[in-house]
Amino acid sequence: MNRFGKRALIGTLCVCMVTVFALSGCSTANTEETAAATATDAQTTVVTTDTTYVQVQSIDGTTVTALVGTMSQPSAQTDGSAPQGTAPDMASGSGDTSTPPDMASGSGDTSTPPDMPSGDGSSSSGQGAPDMQSAPDGQSAPDGQSAPDGQSAPDMQGAPDATGGMMGFTAGTETITFTIDDTTTITKQSGADTTEATATDLAVGDILALTLTSENVAQTIVIQSSGSADMTASQPGATFGGSDTVTNGTSVTTIDTDSDISGETYASSGDDENAVRIDGATVTLSDITVNKTGGASSNTENGDFYGMNAALLALNGATVTISGATVTTDAVNGNGVFSYGTGTTVNISDSVIRTSMNNSGGIQTTGGATMNATNLDVETEGNSAAAIRSDRGGGDVNVTGGTYVTNGTSSPAVYSTADITVTDATLTANASEAVVVEGQNSVTLNNVTLSGNMQASTDASENVQNIMIYQSMSGDAEVGHSSFTATGGSILANAGDMFYVTNTTCTISLTNVALTLANENLLTVAGNSSSRGWGTEGANGGTCTFIVSQQTLTGNIIVDSISGLDFQLGDGSVFTGAINPDGTAGTVSVTLADGCQWVLTGDSYITSFTGDVSGIVTNGYTVYVNGTAITD
Repeated sequence: MNRFGKRALIGTLCVCMVTVFALSGCSTANTEETAAATATDAQTTVVTTDTTYVQVQSIDGTTVTALVGTMSQPSAQTDGSAPQGTAPDMASGSGDTSTPPDMASGSGDTSTPPDMPSGDGSSSSGQGAPDMQSAPDGQSAPDGQSAPDGQSAPDMQGAPDATGGMMGFTAGTETITFTIDDTTTITKQSGADTTEATATDLAVGDILALTLTSENVAQTIVIQSSGSADMTASQPGATFGGSDTVTNGTSVTTIDTDSDISGETYASSGDDENAVRIDGATVTLSDITVNKTGGASSNTENGDFYGMNAALLALNGATVTISGATVTTDAVNGNGVFSYGTGTTVNISDSVIRTSMNNSGGIQTTGGATMNATNLDVETEGNSAAAIRSDRGGGDVNVTGGTYVTNGTSSPAVYSTADITVTDATLTANASEAVVVEGQNSVTLNNVTLSGNMQASTDASENVQNIMIYQSMSGDAEVGHSSFTATGGSILANAGDMFYVTNTTCTISLTNVALTLANENLLTVAGNSSSRGWGTEGANGGTCTFIVSQQTLTGNIIVDSISGLDFQLGDGSVFTGAINPDGTAGTVSVTLADGCQWVLTGDSYITSFTGDVSGIVTNGYTVYVNGTAITD
């Protein structure tokens, strides 16, 4: 799932940096009173008396970012059945704003970044990648490329407690960042047995029981499980941390022989169940109706990654050609048409897709699959429900024509953890970013009409933007160079900055695109609070190469002190605006080709300038290069 800060852009998952005395919505159990406080000298370091349960989202040296949650411990259950717990709002299908964009998320798009949302890699010129570009310890790119034999529905695993009952972790809606030092005691729990462990034993996905000092230094860490597959939340539709083993669930109808089918109706109301699945076969489906009318999802990320609970799922190298279909879903993780795994291709045209619940994209592609869509009519209603959606393992998505509309928060029209190209289509996000690109991935728009309207969350530190390019560090997108390219068409921002780049390196390329801004900021390249796990605060800025051709631009550009920008205007482009008008900040180079203009609307502070200064129209303002004025 893409974690918009999952996300995915995560209109995103509402999370905040808090001390242990301000944590809300997390389950605690009192530990021994003797652990209440440790007196050192005249100043006392306070140690909480509470245990906080978390799931590790990222590890950066000695700094860990984790999602706070609750741990149920029904020791009376000895049959291995999953305990009942409280689902996070985002998975309930209620449409509340606590869910992320499709983020995102290996997450249930709780982060919003928005669906949220990974792969492309052209290098940025002249700019070094910020520190956050190296993957955190213990985090690697998922394989997710091929489905193992004998796929089956998940068992709703939990970790045994000391009495033999089953403990279940349910993710909440807050993250916390803490540090590990020489005073931290780390152990690992396995049933009734406890063994010593070290910081190197921690991994993304682990469930931890923590006690923390008032400065958020871990005093004790008990590893409750290793990896996201070992501990699942107990409420259907609430679990984060998808299985490392491919888990597709079941299907009402499975087509595993080459077929040509017309006019059939496929339906499902079961849990973790597809209405129709095409498994390894070459199949043509004409004028079919597919209805997913209910059924819970036991694991949000298994739905996001592997297509569990989707209406139609293609996998295991299937080639599926669909025309004239009507696909409707009313279930969490009820993605409309899902293409999973390397070698799998879905070709869909002239079809209608409607989804109504959270984490339910229109067309979804993961695990290296391919999706080719032509003249579709797609609309989603839930949160974290991008119309054109990808997640862990990425793939190739090619969209031509059609209309794609989203109405939920954290539901951009496009959430990319893949290589996505859209041509001659209309893309509208009514309550979210228009587009989110996560990690080493790309979005290319050709003659597209695009608009977004991200809803501001209660997190004051969250940026509001129309197009977001970032790295969530959730593991859903490989760390690397992102790209966004638009040629022709139009982009409308109804809220926030037009472009926002954080915790990644990227290239933005625009050619003859009509831009309409919602505020005075054309581009913001900056770090973030890391409250959503997007790198380490102070080292999670962005590095952007911004190339424009035959382009008219208006608005300010902001680059903070831990970020960099290489701004290149070519082929008659005109930029009307200021760069860092409030003073010096990050590394900014500007190249003004012959025949291009920069019309100042305020004093601007940059670090290098290439071109003819006569191309700068000052309007009484000044451009400063490393503090020295280069204009009169």
